[in-house]
Amino acid sequence: MNRSETKLYIIGAGFAGQMIADDIKRKKIFGKVTAFLDDDKNLIGSEIDGIPVLGPIDSVALALTPAPTDQAILAIPTAGVERIRAIYERLKKTGFEKIKILPAISQVVNETAHLAQAREIDPLDILGRTPVTISLKQSLAYLRGKRVLITGAGGSIGSELSRQLLSGGAERLYLFGHGENSIYQIDRELRLLQQEGVGEKATIVPIIGDMKDREYTRYIIKQTKCDAIFHCAAYKHVPMMEENPVAAVENNVFGTKNLLDAALEFNVKKFILISTDKAVRPVSVYGASKFLCEKLVLDAAQKAKKGQAFMFARFGNVLGSRGSILPLFMEQIKNGGPVTVTDPNMERYFMTIPEACSLVLQTGGMGVNGESYLLDMGEPIKIKDLAEQIIKFSGLEVGKDIEIKYTGARKGERLTEPLWLKEENPTPTAFPKVLRMDNSAKNDFCLDELLQKLEPVCFADKDSDLKAYRNAKELKNILCEAIPSLKEFYAKGEKGE
Repeated sequence: MNRSETKLYIIGAGFAGQMIADDIKRKKIFGKVTAFLDDDKNLIGSEIDGIPVLGPIDSVALALTPAPTDQAILAIPTAGVERIRAIYERLKKTGFEKIKILPAISQVVNETAHLAQAREIDPLDILGRTPVTISLKQSLAYLRGKRVLITGAGGSIGSELSRQLLSGGAERLYLFGHGENSIYQIDRELRLLQQEGVGEKATIVPIIGDMKDREYTRYIIKQTKCDAIFHCAAYKHVPMMEENPVAAVENNVFGTKNLLDAALEFNVKKFILISTDKAVRPVSVYGASKFLCEKLVLDAAQKAKKGQAFMFARFGNVLGSRGSILPLFMEQIKNGGPVTVTDPNMERYFMTIPEACSLVLQTGGMGVNGESYLLDMGEPIKIKDLAEQIIKFSGLEVGKDIEIKYTGARKGERLTEPLWLKEENPTPTAFPKVLRMDNSAKNDFCLDELLQKLEPVCFADKDSDLKAYRNAKELKNILCEAIPSLKEFYAKGEKGE
């Protein structure tokens, strides 16, 4: 059967569903829209451009007999997670093997929808809470006509920021990263979206480079004349960074300092650091590196010229990020299990990548120089509960089809991750899900002196004896001396506690 014979059922006959139907009809390569499914009594029984509207969704879906090639496309941008989950389960029960969804965030940006934006439905769409609805068209107004640079643009957060910025009216999007393949992929994806009519005509500029290279970073910020920087790039895998602590500090701390120094020198107007809950009372080298990044941003804010704003946005885990537990669980299920969970009591705060990115973009617009912000992550979720939900999503049963195996916490991991210190006292802002934190917490160290101690460990100096260079033990000793929570955690580990 060729693609033109594929039957397509669009769930939702509103503006998004109608735009998708128009897109399919115009391009004539995706199959034929057989029907809309909708719950609106005023639409059921009518036709839209010759396409019948059937409903209600739950009852009609069960009456369908889809062929293996037929597809269902969910185009209800206002639907909550619970409703999407119910529709998905009904469609699966009906026999649909191919179910796509139109991400809600895309609809909010510019009130247009394209088939190119639809993707295979995954656990992110039916797990957790309903994301907050944000009018990105309004909240991205501060970037209209501006030049925006995203570091780590090929990563999970950076690439989603890039997708949302595509529709924000920016003049240029600079996609900065050291991974050639990942930058190639997001560059290609954005250009394909533009070809399909998504977003505005921003000029997309891929840049391959390493922010650890101070002179190159300075050169890039000078040449691009960027107005805003969203700093997403970081080494972030906790156990991996425990094995490579010097690399974590070299990249995360000194790379961030290079970027901040260049932003200060060349008058970048907005600088937004993506931070993490692991920076709160850090117990790992990665957490310590991000803790220092937050301090560097606040230090840069004190040096900022008039009209500049340096800030950070802190949040917990994002569902589906590269190397996170969701893709790992899906791979383990695909291989027949077991699904590995470190501890039955381990829990984390979770948010979807699109929601986190839209809140970060909003924070950049409302943020004030020298202030720190926290994304409201809701309630924490036990990792074992998440594993059970994903197994169920896959149509399997825990214990019968897939086992859950507990492996124990790894280096640098703790059962719970606090999102803030007591003295940071998060308070609401005018924007839902964005909290402002106090910066009253005092350092137990001098930032400049700490960097001077860390520098010879991370960088070879031909004028020194190189005894400290790449010395992981020395680096951890320096960090422990400055950060009590790290010293305490390592001490417990040595005692076997």
